[in-house]
Amino acid sequence: MRVVIIGGSGHVGSYLVPRLVTAGHTVVNVSRGQREPYLTHKAWEQVEQVALDRVALERDGIFAKKIAKLNPDVLIDMICFEPKSAVQIVEALKGRVRHYLSCGTIWVHGHTVTAPSTENQPRNPFGDYGVKKAAIEDYLLSEARVNGFPATILHPGHIVGPGWTPLNPAGHFTPSVFETIARGEALTLPNLGLETVHHVHADDVAQSFMNAMTNWSLSVGESFHVVSPQALTLRGYAETMYSWFGKKADLRFLSWEDWRETVSKEESALTWDHIAHSPNCSTDKARRLIDYKPRYSSLEAIKEAVERMIADGVINV
Repeated sequence: MRVVIIGGSGHVGSYLVPRLVTAGHTVVNVSRGQREPYLTHKAWEQVEQVALDRVALERDGIFAKKIAKLNPDVLIDMICFEPKSAVQIVEALKGRVRHYLSCGTIWVHGHTVTAPSTENQPRNPFGDYGVKKAAIEDYLLSEARVNGFPATILHPGHIVGPGWTPLNPAGHFTPSVFETIARGEALTLPNLGLETVHHVHADDVAQSFMNAMTNWSLSVGESFHVVSPQALTLRGYAETMYSWFGKKADLRFLSWEDWRETVSKEESALTWDHIAHSPNCSTDKARRLIDYKPRYSSLEAIKEAVERMIADGVINV
């Protein structure tokens, strides 16, 4: 099929585009043309590149029309962050596309109520990102189930893989946390370190998009969690990383009010966002309906990313 992917040069697209080409699809990558894929692959030589600035063109109301003119059989949207963006896409592509796949987020759930969370639990999102993604999901599922628009939503966890910094055991993205652990030095965590994070390797997310396309009849009108088999507590994550570096875990704990004074405002805001959500999501539905089988555990995905960070000199251990 002719597959148009919006934002195909990003984390997931770097794995997804080669999968699509290898499977025999004709692939068109739509981006601003400012980023190279995270991974080199000969498949990119067969990809048509189209440079479009989504934000600017949506202001003029013409982005979705330009996408429609690319005549996709399948449209994969990795960067739909505004409900109005989803509306424009649906209105432009009604009756013209076989399948529309949108990348969501597990943050549509808000804070975890029962663990692991399932896709049919009520949504209580908070924060601008989660609220907008939940609104997009609600709109797309309504269009699919009421009006027959062939939409599927894939909700990844904290995406990780070689080439970018993973969410660390302190709940933010500062690479030096891994250096602290590698040296066997003390790491202080908020509260008791029992809040959870739920990573997923970018290639497993790519797999989910491929499987949703393959299992079209079961995926249209549905949303799916796309995460590793198990979430991690911050404490368990840190202890395992100490062990991986051959060090004995040296963890200290402070109340949230005291801990946030030990880090920057940006770090404390990121950590609060993650521990307030404490995601822990089930993959049962994705396994059952689209044969989703993640290859990586959270720790396997993280360790692969950390190994690249060491090799690239991002962290010094």
